[in-house]
Amino acid sequence: MSATWRIRERSTFAEVRRRGSRARSGPLALIWIPLAGDDPPKVAYAIGKAVGSAVVRNRVRRRLRWALDQLADGLPSGAYLIRVSPGAASAPASVLRTHVAALVATVARRSDAPQPGRRPLAHLVDDAASR
Repeated sequence: MSATWRIRERSTFAEVRRRGSRARSGPLALIWIPLAGDDPPKVAYAIGKAVGSAVVRNRVRRRLRWALDQLADGLPSGAYLIRVSPGAASAPASVLRTHVAALVATVARRSDAPQPGRRPLAHLVDDAASR
């Protein structure tokens, strides 16, 4: 059983493309938005005809799905769109996994970082202790 779900709603696609954060590693680009709740990550793949024939595109999709399933434990709940450029068609699965791991690390790092203009939650504990 897969550790990730598929994005099925058109509104989710539109939301990811409109306000999603972006990262790139090699032939892969990732756009994501965080989602509330304990649902597993929802993932979609955008693999255009420039990548290759249907057989090649499906092979790339299967390799990406395999790589992401291995790394899904480090992925916060959210909606993710993975865009693929033609260079992914000739990349072995291990190289694609390395790029997916770099993207997952970027998401984890950015989701832990404080948001611009917002104080970290630690100030709430300090304020309550001083009262």
